[in-house]
Amino acid sequence: MNKYQYKVQGVDYDVEIEEVEGNVAKVVVNGVRFDVELKQPINPTSTLKKVRVEAPKTVARPSVAPAAAPAAEKPVAAGSGQAIKAPLPGTIIDVKVNVGDTVKQGDVVLVLEAMKMQNNIESEYSGTVTSITVKAGESVMEGSVLLTIG
Repeated sequence: MNKYQYKVQGVDYDVEIEEVEGNVAKVVVNGVRFDVELKQPINPTSTLKKVRVEAPKTVARPSVAPAAAPAAEKPVAAGSGQAIKAPLPGTIIDVKVNVGDTVKQGDVVLVLEAMKMQNNIESEYSGTVTSITVKAGESVMEGSVLLTIG
């Protein structure tokens, strides 16, 4: 099993190649499983130019982000509201609300970019924003808690 970390157009991807059978590779990208079919087998004697590929380097994560995330998620565990979660992996483009703001069901609370499309994330609940666990520019996985409404 090989694990790699890639950054494509500013978005981090964790890729795990589980197995390759014939022309089908079983891979996991950011926790989502895919069966990837190779249209043409890779021929080491082809006329393509050989390039040296180095092992991917570990992506440095700021020490502030991990420390802030658990503290922000405590209100969810304490039951002080309903969590709004990411419907798909992507990058936060804009946070439209602040802690303490009152929102109604259907209000746009943030914008998430996924696959070069901007998606308005709407509040599923009416209430007051009690915590925001993301900021603009941050990558999130599907199911990540974005904010909490109490």
